[in-house]
Amino acid sequence: MSRLLGRPLAALTIVAVLGLAGCTGESPAPGPVDSATPSVSASPSSTSTPTTPAAPALVPGGTAAQNLPFFTQVVSGVWSGPDQVAGRAYIDALVAAGFDKAAMQVTPDRTTVDNPAESIEFSVRIGDQCLVGQVGPSIGNPVTAVLPGLSSGGCLIGQTRAIDW
Repeated sequence: MSRLLGRPLAALTIVAVLGLAGCTGESPAPGPVDSATPSVSASPSSTSTPTTPAAPALVPGGTAAQNLPFFTQVVSGVWSGPDQVAGRAYIDALVAAGFDKAAMQVTPDRTTVDNPAESIEFSVRIGDQCLVGQVGPSIGNPVTAVLPGLSSGGCLIGQTRAIDW
């Protein structure tokens, strides 16, 4: 019985933490506006081209927070494909992106009575923090977060499956 309550409770906890993280008490008060005219200088050999923000990339040796944008991008890529609720697809994509397979955990894709899981979780441990993703029909869009690692060395509470491929 506790195993059945564990996953929904973990899912609810992740969703609640992420939802509360976006809440703020007040809007910032408007401050004085700087009326200084910006100066622009260009060297004779440079051309004016619009700059595009760099795409997220793996930060080798970086923190979980530094790697969250890239982790989220990889998760979104898998979610937009045919294997939305296949744990192996997320693990394989994260490995292909450069994350350490030995630092990963994933929950089963199927329930104990062989029904498709309503949600799956997967993680990558980086130092004492974890990149955690959750996907599935009961979740809606993918959820990703940086959460503290467990004292046991893992990231996920409850039943996980072996990553033996």
